[in-house]
Amino acid sequence: MPNRLISRPIIFFRKIIRQIETLFFVAKEVLTERNFIYLSCVVIAISCALAVIILKSFAHNVFLYANYLNTFLKLPFINSVLPIIGLLLTVFVIKNFLSGSIEKGSAKILHSIAKKGGIVPKKQMYAQILTSSLTVGLGGSAGLESPIVVTGAAFGSNFAQKYKLSQKNRILLLACGVAAGIAAAFNAPIAGVLFAIEVILTDVSISAFIPIMIAAATGALASNILLSDDILLQFNQKLSFNFHNTLYYIILGVLAGFVSVFYARNFRRVEHFFAANKKNTYKKALFGGTILAILIFFFPTLFGEGYESIKTLSTDSPEVLLNNTFLEGFKNNEWILLCFVGAIILLKSFATGITLGSGGNGGNFAPSLFVGSYLGFFVSKLISLLGISDTLPISNLTIVGMAGILSGLFHAPLTAIFLIGEITGGYNLMVPLMIVSSISYAVSKRFEKHSLDVTDLAVSGDVYTSDKDKNILQSIDALKLIKIDIQSVHIDHSLDEMISIYYNSNQQLFPVIDENNKLLGLVDFENIKSIILTPKRINYSKVKDILEQPKEVILFDDGIEIMLEKFEHSNQSLIPVLKYGKFMGFISKLDVLEAYRKNLKEMIIE
Repeated sequence: MPNRLISRPIIFFRKIIRQIETLFFVAKEVLTERNFIYLSCVVIAISCALAVIILKSFAHNVFLYANYLNTFLKLPFINSVLPIIGLLLTVFVIKNFLSGSIEKGSAKILHSIAKKGGIVPKKQMYAQILTSSLTVGLGGSAGLESPIVVTGAAFGSNFAQKYKLSQKNRILLLACGVAAGIAAAFNAPIAGVLFAIEVILTDVSISAFIPIMIAAATGALASNILLSDDILLQFNQKLSFNFHNTLYYIILGVLAGFVSVFYARNFRRVEHFFAANKKNTYKKALFGGTILAILIFFFPTLFGEGYESIKTLSTDSPEVLLNNTFLEGFKNNEWILLCFVGAIILLKSFATGITLGSGGNGGNFAPSLFVGSYLGFFVSKLISLLGISDTLPISNLTIVGMAGILSGLFHAPLTAIFLIGEITGGYNLMVPLMIVSSISYAVSKRFEKHSLDVTDLAVSGDVYTSDKDKNILQSIDALKLIKIDIQSVHIDHSLDEMISIYYNSNQQLFPVIDENNKLLGLVDFENIKSIILTPKRINYSKVKDILEQPKEVILFDDGIEIMLEKFEHSNQSLIPVLKYGKFMGFISKLDVLEAYRKNLKEMIIE
């Protein structure tokens, strides 16, 4: 009886889902392709907004609960215990319910676009929500925006797969999901659009803006209706820009660039340390969780996303940050507060690296805003305490600093500018936002060629970068271009036998191999015409007497760019491919260029 009561709602829910799917199949037949895309992006945006609401509400309520236990019930260790529990639960879920692995980070979306035509695994529609809510919701020092972005991309990709849309439309709906996720997370539709275009898509036409804008607006609207202002990162202060402070914003921009580089490099070091650690996954989570617990015990603001402390820094009572810390007795000492904030700036990258490296799931979007706000506060407070300026608005630099680190870490200055502009409720700080974001981006780009999330994949050529031609080349699957049905000749064949093989095939170029399939040379019939026309030479010559060494060979694991360089260097239109010294086939330059033309056409989203 109880099983029947449980199964009835499930059966009813499945029927509803099937009916909705049927309606969409009908809509696809009735509507034009463009109108169906518009309808699709609205549905995807609503799905993303619901995911955001679940994640944000859970994380916010856990923070409030932990704060209540800490403040009123005097359980100072609770903030340290919860992240360990969160990491262990995350590892448990991944190991037992998600096939032992999960793709983390927005770079995986770029990888799916570059190498898989925008196909994102179906499990990403729920895996990110489940694991990140456990990690970040229970206090892991990371952000929810990256899981939200991956979830949105998964919704868009799988919706397109379900209704058999083209690759171009699949990538477009994937971008719509990303835009809706960012827009819903911050109630910032413009930032959502810019993030999708600046970070996710590489080529986009004006007409593609419309579905992305619809998705972002829908996501922001749903978030605005269903999420309270306490959960969203928003500021209500009246902000204004005084051009006399321009020099200080320039200094902040330079420092933000260097701090971005510091953050990126240390985060990767910590992640690589845990990746190289061969411990059992539970032991690794416990080890990392214990280090994180110690950090949070001494620096409680490292708990969770940290948005509450960002809001605190921008108020007139930033000393509240020292509550429930070992420095609480020094709340009135501004130099102690400054040192506390400075220490957190340096430690945040380690805390986030430990959280994600030891088995947790989350991202660096929220940490970038966190570090940026702390850096802005640190710079403005230091200038004030040194007596350099008494009129510098600390809240302004605290808010603008967020754009600096976001721009420097993700190489997305436009997203940074408009995101902070939107969450502050106006654009009065547009000039300092532009100054800090652009300078930070320029400094960071000087030392870090790629953004934090994509560095490792960009180096290996598995993800898109800002180089459009390189992106198209990387999307070519070179292995599919290898001609393997090649007639070869043996080194001991007579020339007479060779000519017989030539007349029975449509090849001009023949590989010469030994009994182990090792390439010994090539015979190009264009170059041996004089020998063929001399009967005596035919009778007394062997293949080994006329073979030539190839000017270039392509190795099995060469990238497409290396292949093109070899075509250019050798001035050949056909080059042999070797795998571990053995002949595989030929690659034609014409085929590579044709694949480039085809991929160029497919990648331009109209």
